[in-house]
Amino acid sequence: MANLGNLPFGLSTVLLRQPHATIPSNPLLAEPLYLAGFIERLGTGIPDMIDLCRMAGLKEPEFSQEDTFKTILWRMDSSDGDATRQATRQATGQATGQADEETTRQATHQATRQATRQADEEVAETIRRVVLVLNGEMKRVEIQEKLGLKDRENFVLNYLTPALNSDYIEMTIPDVPTHQEQRYRLTIKGIGLKKKLRKSKKK
Repeated sequence: MANLGNLPFGLSTVLLRQPHATIPSNPLLAEPLYLAGFIERLGTGIPDMIDLCRMAGLKEPEFSQEDTFKTILWRMDSSDGDATRQATRQATGQATGQADEETTRQATHQATRQATRQADEEVAETIRRVVLVLNGEMKRVEIQEKLGLKDRENFVLNYLTPALNSDYIEMTIPDVPTHQEQRYRLTIKGIGLKKKLRKSKKK
């Protein structure tokens, strides 16, 4: 498969295989499509593709960026012999619960990685953006403006409330949520997430 587009600046075919930050070509279009359920979590496509190929006993897909971006997906080859048949049996065993101890260990490891990646992506879509722009103590409108969001209801429902409920941020006047001088600041958990996100951006 080939695509006339190019990878986002700073993202190579090597980094594509590793956990990486979401870089949608059109953030204004990607965000409502994700929230409406028309697309999956951003940034999970390539890792999921690689994992599914492994589970099916196929070679990992190959990616290249020259004049166009190309993806090579491999078919099941009968000449692969016993190794391919063994990989297929392992993938079937995972689906039916008949895997041996080694396959079970691999399945558990895979499930843990996927759950962690999904959790990170959930944070990346809404909470991460709040955490990254929040400096010191800021009012709701200041955070909203930093994120470039105009709809107050959308911001409170999809950004501010999830960040509060997940304990990444907190109110300065928690006893009076609607206080006119209400501000928001990072919790210890939020500070840790912000450091992690900044570190991952530098890699």
